[in-house]
Amino acid sequence: MPVTDTSGFLPPYSPSGRSALIPPMPWFYSGTLLTVEYRTDPANVRALLPPELDLAPEDPGAVAFIWADWQSCSTGGAELLDPARAQYLETFAVVRCVYKGITYSRCVLIWVTTDFAIGRGWFQGYPKKLGSMHVTRAMNHGKAAPRVAPGGTFGATLAAYDHRLATARVTLREPSPTNGFVNGHPMVHHRYMPSITPGAGMSLLQIATMGGVDADLGTPWVGDAELTLFDSPWDEPAALLPVDEIIAGYYREVGVTFAGGTLLDDMSKPV
Repeated sequence: MPVTDTSGFLPPYSPSGRSALIPPMPWFYSGTLLTVEYRTDPANVRALLPPELDLAPEDPGAVAFIWADWQSCSTGGAELLDPARAQYLETFAVVRCVYKGITYSRCVLIWVTTDFAIGRGWFQGYPKKLGSMHVTRAMNHGKAAPRVAPGGTFGATLAAYDHRLATARVTLREPSPTNGFVNGHPMVHHRYMPSITPGAGMSLLQIATMGGVDADLGTPWVGDAELTLFDSPWDEPAALLPVDEIIAGYYREVGVTFAGGTLLDDMSKPV
């Protein structure tokens, strides 16, 4: 809450608080994850980690490239009756890293389809940008949708600024004990904001960890996967995290609540 007569979680603030980009926590999520795990050169992962973080000791070049189809809301669920405020997609790349001896997952690239998802992400420490993405949806009737069953095939695409950045295909084979291993740890993020004074460093520079609570998870499925990455003048997933070897593809329905995180370190400058 701002220390004024106006209110809201993130700007713009107003007397009623209704103009705020996002409402207060907790935030509730229901959706699906289509994941392709693969390996790249560990040096590529190292290049995307700040000096405070180390490579994971096992399989340090492993990456998860994920398409998420979300419906989300705040307490009371008002957004669900105005679906433009509830539904969005995102595509993101996750690696693993170590901070002070603990292994974390870390999102290093991410594109989303709505401004409120960007606002939540920047608050949390996700490096979110606007993009355009599509992913095949499973449905239980008719011939125009795959089933979550052996042979079910899902496609996914990612673009930004009208440039194609990724395509993927996952064909399900069988239920799996896990949804992969790369995106299976609490997240560690850096929360950044440069000083308004040129050359004065970061007004906000924090390391935080977070994860969901009240998880309600469906059965994960594993299958065969394909993933092709591309670059544009404004985005570089193919250059940053090139695909050397596909590990597997996964599909899972998920539900989770975000209710805050934990500050691990604060290096912000009071300027």
